[in-house]
Amino acid sequence: MTKSLLFFLCLLALPIPHSRAEEEDDGPVGSESTQTKATKLMALTGDNDFADERTAWDRTYSRRDYVFGKDPSDFLVEHVDKLPKGRALDIATGEGRNAVFLAKKGFRVEGVDISVVGLRKAQKLAAENGVKVQTTNADLNKYPIKANSYMAILNFYYLQRSIFPQIKAGLKKGGVVMFENHLVDQLKLPGGNTWEKGFLLEKGELKKAFEDFEILFYQEKNDGKNAVASLIARKK
Repeated sequence: MTKSLLFFLCLLALPIPHSRAEEEDDGPVGSESTQTKATKLMALTGDNDFADERTAWDRTYSRRDYVFGKDPSDFLVEHVDKLPKGRALDIATGEGRNAVFLAKKGFRVEGVDISVVGLRKAQKLAAENGVKVQTTNADLNKYPIKANSYMAILNFYYLQRSIFPQIKAGLKKGGVVMFENHLVDQLKLPGGNTWEKGFLLEKGELKKAFEDFEILFYQEKNDGKNAVASLIARKK
């Protein structure tokens, strides 16, 4: 059993809210929000042992309800108008909440994730909403993002720096990347000692990584519970 998988299994014991109302109520300072737990779990898919990681994620997503809810990210909802219509890729799509939202907005969406169970729930969510989402089960360490193929690429709370060049290459000219992840300042917040620094962005790192793009939006925010970097950038 890998070190990251052991950490993952420990996290499974944590209660995870299912409803939208519960997601929005992050609890007192010192408690973990759903978003925080999501980032910790997403980070673990970077391990080389694909079978073990997939099994762990399948176990997480086998819960009856949707682990991270059915509603899309607030950041996506607020800024979806900045994404040009067309083909879109949702990296680490999970149970498909963001992918389905984009499909409802008229995008042709592809979602890739390590978990077969998560992708089945994504397909179920798409059917419930009367839309189609193409899903692919893959090891994100090895998944080849198709070059010059997408008008929009989403990357929410999954940090794998080695795919930054692929994200750039995967976008067509004028295509937009939307990226959100926790910052290294998370280490200083309550519960920070449970984080692996390598899974957190340094201050300014995300903006610098896409400095060759047109930055449409960039923000680093620390509300005392979550320290997050949010970026929207267009390929020139």
